[in-house]
Amino acid sequence: MSERADVQRDGRRLSGGAIALLFGLAVLLIFIFQNTEQIKFRFLFLHFSWPLWLYTIVTALFGALVWFGLGAVRRHRRRVERRQGR
Repeated sequence: MSERADVQRDGRRLSGGAIALLFGLAVLLIFIFQNTEQIKFRFLFLHFSWPLWLYTIVTALFGALVWFGLGAVRRHRRRVERRQGR
């Protein structure tokens, strides 16, 4: 057989990004199934319980949004500096 092992029947290959996505989803599912206990939050007058996996995902998404926002601000500042330097 002359075809390479990583080539699918229609001639397409899985990209590195697709493999990383599938691996990340598998790790996320394992994490969710292993961390189902409830955790309690108290802040000022707020009192509530959340599953640990949900809290972790929400925290990670918030962190990603902050990271993305800081990157956008940095790119904007660099663009403004380049325009002023002309």
